Amino acid sequence: MTNAAAATRPQRAEGRAHLAAKTLDGRTRLQELYQEGAAKIRLPDTFDSSMEAVIINTAGGLTGGDRMNWSVVAGPGARIDVTTQACEKIYKASAGTAEVNTSITVGASARVDWLPQETILFDRSSLFRRLEVDIEDDAEFLAVEAILLGRKAMGEAVDTGLFRDRWRIRKAGRLCHAEGLQMQGNVASLAGADAVLGGKVAFATVLYVGPRAEAYLGAVRPLLDGHMGGASSWAGKLIVRLSAPDGFALRKILIPIISTLRNGAPVPKVWNL
Repeated sequence: MTNAAAATRPQRAEGRAHLAAKTLDGRTRLQELYQEGAAKIRLPDTFDSSMEAVIINTAGGLTGGDRMNWSVVAGPGARIDVTTQACEKIYKASAGTAEVNTSITVGASARVDWLPQETILFDRSSLFRRLEVDIEDDAEFLAVEAILLGRKAMGEAVDTGLFRDRWRIRKAGRLCHAEGLQMQGNVASLAGADAVLGGKVAFATVLYVGPRAEAYLGAVRPLLDGHMGGASSWAGKLIVRLSAPDGFALRKILIPIISTLRNGAPVPKVWNL
């Protein structure tokens, strides 16, 4: 390999997409749509007044140095369900860290359900993910983020790597929820600790912010019986933490919880159990 070839920076995936919606004639309608690079958004037909948005990374996964930016704005009274075409795979990073930044704005009396499918971390992957959400006082927001430390059925395992996740949720301009997660270095040893995942390789966080948080709690807790997880509600929000032996087991728990928090509506069609 020549010195020039060795110094050539590998091509990295980059993408940016923005979606804004408004209400018109009782339905949620497209107001703005912008797509750049590997980031795409598709809007399948729906049979009610809401909008479903499917975000797509056409690069087919992320590795060190890749950058993806998503932005969603729901105008007053709008209803948007946002999901992904498939699970996002984070591959081994030879250098650098993949970054995914998501910004969501939920207007007055609007609702956004952020329902991406699982993120799959591969051994020696490196990912930094940020979620920034601004919600009006009478709006509703539901977020689901699930992580798989490799695919158990494929014989995959994560020994080392980096995963950082940062959430900042603001309601009426004031911070109402903040959390940060970091798994770095010997991920297998960390996940094996009883106080962390107890050897399980699939976990998820579900967050609902809105006026029904306390009412939902009584319906969600029975769904957790027999599983490693818990649910709490305070200050107008509901948080569910889950872990499972593998991705399939996690979905079997997640889907009923998501449906309950969507007033009985199913998960988006692109989800397959």
